Amino acid sequence: MSAGQRLRVLVVAPERHALRQPHAGGLEAVVWNRVRWLRRRGHRVDLCAAAGSDFLGSDPDLHLPSPRWHRTHDASDTENPAGHRGRMADAFARVRSRLTDPLDGVDVVDNHSLHGDPILWSRDLGVPVVTTLHTPPLPDMVRAARSLPSSAPHRFLAVSQYTARSWSAEGVDAFVFPNGVDSTEWRRGAGGDHWVWFGRIVPEKAPHLAIRAALLAGARIRIAGRIGDPVYFDREVAPLLGDGAEYVGPLRQPELCALVGASSVALVTPVWSEPFGLVLAEALMTGTPVVAFDAGGAREVLAGLPGCAVVRARDVSALARAAVSLAAESASGTFRDRVRAAASARHSLARRHREVERVLGIAAQTPAALVDEARVAEAVGA
Repeated sequence: MSAGQRLRVLVVAPERHALRQPHAGGLEAVVWNRVRWLRRRGHRVDLCAAAGSDFLGSDPDLHLPSPRWHRTHDASDTENPAGHRGRMADAFARVRSRLTDPLDGVDVVDNHSLHGDPILWSRDLGVPVVTTLHTPPLPDMVRAARSLPSSAPHRFLAVSQYTARSWSAEGVDAFVFPNGVDSTEWRRGAGGDHWVWFGRIVPEKAPHLAIRAALLAGARIRIAGRIGDPVYFDREVAPLLGDGAEYVGPLRQPELCALVGASSVALVTPVWSEPFGLVLAEALMTGTPVVAFDAGGAREVLAGLPGCAVVRARDVSALARAAVSLAAESASGTFRDRVRAAASARHSLARRHREVERVLGIAAQTPAALVDEARVAEAVGA
């Protein structure tokens, strides 16, 4: 992107949760930071997100409907209630109509939605779209991606090599742009004598296995995060609390950073194809070492960094042994300095955002006339 270029960007967020602290999960934290950073850089950024989000203007056309659950225990981070898909289609139709209005035109769409509709805006409207792949392949998004002609001004980014390979197997190729962590907010901590687990409390994140590892090692552990699956929490997590295991609830970033930085080791226990695992980088940024299950992109994110161990997924004994070893090292200030320095060098948010800013700038420079010419050429060739 040329010096001084200012973009008109529409950021499309996932609609399941509002973008605000305490963040519902790593995906929401990533998009929240993206909007904040782009605005600080002087770009005109409109946000399309769930009502109640920070940075969201008063225009109702950009307010996305969150799932409406009739009972708390029906709430899910993966399923949708009846009728939600139709409400989302209507909402995206409103956004799409805005993009055809010259007064509301944007240079580029920065798409983080988990739906296929925004992907198709590049095909149907000729609007440059950059879609970041934050999850394993989703059928709706795969179908939309496969329908794009080569002329569509669209780019896919993936948060890890692991995620890029997963989507490539479905015929969707992406450049790899890993997530980043703000080192000015995730500060080095002094460590402490308890372990920590933080993130979304859902079965695929398996915090109950982290608690079992701590109990096996005779260590105290604190669990922080939003309960994304109440049934799972009541069945698997709640019975393990007490006797050294404490649930402290969802925390805003400053309080969460303080908790993680005052811990001797962080446990990360995905039992699914974790695309990236932002908590890995966040913990390391505080100087707190990490032990993680070998699932999804975890090994890739941690590769070569000090203060890390990766063990076989679901192996609670191996998790406990590795955590005991790293917790002992964590008492050294020099060790924690080294862990933070390496994490900052690899996972700096400023570095990641500068790279994405360049991608958005390049995408925005795709002339509509060239897109039209390419469409004509494809039609003739067909």
